[in-house]
Amino acid sequence: MSVEVHVLASGSDGNCAIVRCEDSAIMIDSGLSFKATRSLMAVNGIDGNELKGILVTHEHIDHIRSVQIVSKKLNLPIICNQNTFDASHFSDNAYRRIFMMNPFDIVGMKVIALPTSHDAVEPCAYFMDTGKEKILIATDMGFVTDQVEHALLEADIALIESNYDREMLETGPYPYTLKRRIDSDVGHLCNTMSGEVIKRTITNRQRKIFLAHLSKKNNTPDIARETVSRISGIKRMNLDCLEFKGDTRIIKG
Repeated sequence: MSVEVHVLASGSDGNCAIVRCEDSAIMIDSGLSFKATRSLMAVNGIDGNELKGILVTHEHIDHIRSVQIVSKKLNLPIICNQNTFDASHFSDNAYRRIFMMNPFDIVGMKVIALPTSHDAVEPCAYFMDTGKEKILIATDMGFVTDQVEHALLEADIALIESNYDREMLETGPYPYTLKRRIDSDVGHLCNTMSGEVIKRTITNRQRKIFLAHLSKKNNTPDIARETVSRISGIKRMNLDCLEFKGDTRIIKG
């Protein structure tokens, strides 16, 4: 089974990824406008007819901006837990309810929603097993839960948050309350914490690591790579960053 992960956007401007298995695909979040989403799908060679559903991680606008309209226009079910569905104020005409840590099947993959720590009602990461590749998409985390860390240990392809550099955050323009929120257990993962969890989960097995959800104000790709490389021991050239909206990537399994 051929596997591709298409990252259409990653960051506070919007988040959207598509995992394609053969001729079927699943979208994870839809935080861009519908027009931008369709345009980037076309750039990536993805037809709307391939999509079989939208997995939602949590209700923040940069993850759900166009979920409702994408669902309606492309006739796709919205797939998430009940708390996230209610907090997002989605209509229930195309809803598939899931439960944390309960595996479910879609487009030939076994998928598990993993609990994360973020200031949302019931946020999650997604771990997908295609039978060939295991894929983790885990962002918007104040710290790494045991479930996410275990999934990172098993992942062949991992998109892991590396949102901010602590020094840049502390000296940056954000108000004090926002700085404290970002640097809290329900905020975001800094470069240091990302490097530490990557180091803890290193094995002899090859895997592809992508640093995701980088802050435009409090991080740079160079700083993220350098910090994570220094802490994890992974060579800098083996780390890649998903650099904000429009930096589309195709990751082949």
